Amino acid sequence: MDFFEKARHYDIILGSQSPRRKALLADTGLTFRSLVRQIPETFPEGMPPHEVASFLCLEKARPFHSERKDPAVILITADTIVVNRGKILNKPANQEEAFRMLRILSGRWHKVMTGVCICHDGKEMVFVDTTGVCFRDLEDWEIRHYVSECQPYDKAGAYGIQEWIGHVGIKQIRGSWSNVVGLPVERVFTALKGIIAAGPGRQEAP
Repeated sequence: MDFFEKARHYDIILGSQSPRRKALLADTGLTFRSLVRQIPETFPEGMPPHEVASFLCLEKARPFHSERKDPAVILITADTIVVNRGKILNKPANQEEAFRMLRILSGRWHKVMTGVCICHDGKEMVFVDTTGVCFRDLEDWEIRHYVSECQPYDKAGAYGIQEWIGHVGIKQIRGSWSNVVGLPVERVFTALKGIIAAGPGRQEAP
């Protein structure tokens, strides 16, 4: 039985409604379904950024009570944050806030951190992947064009690396590109391979 055939014996759940995460996971060739149970995306004041990413992905897994204990289910949850000089840049509320965020990021390095929680058979694996991203000096008209055309209000840090601003404005990255999009695919796939190789999954494929 090859890997993908064995993987079909598992109910792989992506606990996210992000189209970007769904597309990244689909590109691995694995069959999965998307299921979201809403939680307030809040965290304790003063929590260090790297702890925020892991805290939120774990919180997103909490409502999946029965799924987390089922040996035939693999649950994946994730949360991505953008950190500039130790400060978290959340999703912008409006056009001007998006502009201000991108003006802050212009011409300097920042970090993108994605926390991932993988739950299976009552066990939890949590890790944080970090990528360094450097924008060139962006002109005001470029920022306003991007914000107006792409309306990045659902994106931490007010940008998507896979969109226009990423193609024309990002000078260098250090680490995983897919992590900046929202899911560190290499690390997730490696973890899933270990789980799937070790267990029988369901008795019959769905």
